[in-house]
Amino acid sequence: MQFDRAKLRAVILYACSKCEPSQLGAVKLHKALYYTDMIQYAHIGSPVTGATYRKRPFGPTCDQLLSMLGELILDNAIEVRQVEYFGYLKKEYIAKESPDLARLSADEIHLLDDVLEFVCRNNTAKTISELSHSKAWELAEFGDILSYTSAFHLFPAQVSSEALEWGLAQADEIEAERSQGNSLDYESYSAFRKRVLETGRV
Repeated sequence: MQFDRAKLRAVILYACSKCEPSQLGAVKLHKALYYTDMIQYAHIGSPVTGATYRKRPFGPTCDQLLSMLGELILDNAIEVRQVEYFGYLKKEYIAKESPDLARLSADEIHLLDDVLEFVCRNNTAKTISELSHSKAWELAEFGDILSYTSAFHLFPAQVSSEALEWGLAQADEIEAERSQGNSLDYESYSAFRKRVLETGRV
């Protein structure tokens, strides 16, 4: 996947501007990026940012996040502060610059809104870490890159091998459509996730 640094910057700034600082620490920011890219890949065959994700003890992490946060701090685009949280130090991120929304499509923003709602407002850092220990995470060794094709393992364990093969075939068809310049309809993450849970098909 081709990594788009400008889009990663826009996604991080968008997340920091949309979430209360208390709702978005380092763990959740890693998971929001991971789910955004993986769900987009599973849905249309290409991720939002193309960032690299690895298996870590607390779930998938983004290789490029730390350097991008450093860049944003130097640019005075975000403020990072450490606060005490149940006896531990937790990082909080405050956006001081608006995201470049021209870098993101309306569909990508819609997906981001759904992911941020799920990751940041409906979960704690602990519960989202546990949820991210999916089959995709379990099949990898610690430190290994989590390939984008592993996105199809994010969905319920009851998905059959036939359904996964169907999903991969659909991804190939979508990629072929994209390469021909044909437009694709977008389904919201919430509707997409509901369909996967109900049918076992991506």
